[in-house]
Amino acid sequence: MTKLVLAIDDDKYVHHVIEESLAGFCKLIHAKNGEEGLRLALKYNPDIILLDVEMPGKSGYQVCTELKNSNQTKDTPVMFLSGKSELPERVKGYNAGAADYIVKPFNAQELMARIQVLYEYRQHSNKLKDDIKKAEITAEIAMTDSGDMGRIMRYVGQSYHAHDIQTLSEYFFEFFKPLDLEVIVAFWYQEIGVFCTTDGCVCPLEQELLEKHRYANRFVDFSSCTIINFPKVSILIKNMPLSDVALYGRYKDLFPHLLEVTNAKIQDMEVNEKALSQAHNVGNAFSELSELMFANSDTREQAVDQMTEQLSEIRKTMQQYPELANNQALALNVEQLEKTQLLFASLNDDLGFVKYQLNHIIDSRTELIDSLSKIATPEFTDNITSQTDIELF
Repeated sequence: MTKLVLAIDDDKYVHHVIEESLAGFCKLIHAKNGEEGLRLALKYNPDIILLDVEMPGKSGYQVCTELKNSNQTKDTPVMFLSGKSELPERVKGYNAGAADYIVKPFNAQELMARIQVLYEYRQHSNKLKDDIKKAEITAEIAMTDSGDMGRIMRYVGQSYHAHDIQTLSEYFFEFFKPLDLEVIVAFWYQEIGVFCTTDGCVCPLEQELLEKHRYANRFVDFSSCTIINFPKVSILIKNMPLSDVALYGRYKDLFPHLLEVTNAKIQDMEVNEKALSQAHNVGNAFSELSELMFANSDTREQAVDQMTEQLSEIRKTMQQYPELANNQALALNVEQLEKTQLLFASLNDDLGFVKYQLNHIIDSRTELIDSLSKIATPEFTDNITSQTDIELF
């Protein structure tokens, strides 16, 4: 790339010398005084400025000071051209913001060499500034991401202690407080939409938008709004910063993590509620069966005892009356009754074991319900750290 050099000097002969010295080395722009030099510097943004010290009107020191005070030209290297070689003059030039100082008369090789050094200095300086800017941006992104993920992890801890939609929604909205976003959330709990917002008021149209877009894409943008969908939770952000590409991108990366955690929590709540309900139903069925068996057990035992006594009476009667003992039909009926009596006695023993097993199952069912209840309602929920307690980077 051809270097662009602006020469500011009131001496035409000096311009002629500079022209001959730098012919083919760079492109030159000439200004005959300080005012013109300032105007051309702003217009063309040269790579190097050669500046005479003594000029009518504004001196070279004044021009250099104004160049360094302008955001557009403050980084442009300035080389003073002067007939004075004393150290105080060089210090004065340095204090004005110059990067180099060359004494007239000069030769072409020296001028080109110094311009090349200044040009490389500027290129290196610009690259260094770009690297620093990139590093600052990277550090800012890293710090922002660390802060964001720290808040996500805090929400994970909070959600563990949420055992109902109301509590979960409070933690959910607490996450959004620092972001200054208007958010409506729909929890699709047991396939029923539970709509929540910070002010507690969700209008019918907002509900309809969330319901209509529930099975749409993960992200749905319209106007200044964005809907983000997960199977068990959807959010409507009413003031999404769509015009701020960087911030919008950050939110698009951040919010799915939040919704993924919420989605998993809703699923766990549904599973726990279903398991708890099933445990209650099974337990109630066994309780009813057990009560029924216990209610009839005394009657069955009494019936077996009565049958045993009656058989004993029949045997005594048959012993007293030999003609009855010789009656084969009667003997056969007595034998069948004895077998039935033994069967009932065995059945009573089996039912007794069943009763014992039922009692064991009922006890286990009680323990299961207690365990599921503890899962659904974790202890020590009073000391949960809020999002405002997080120390961000």
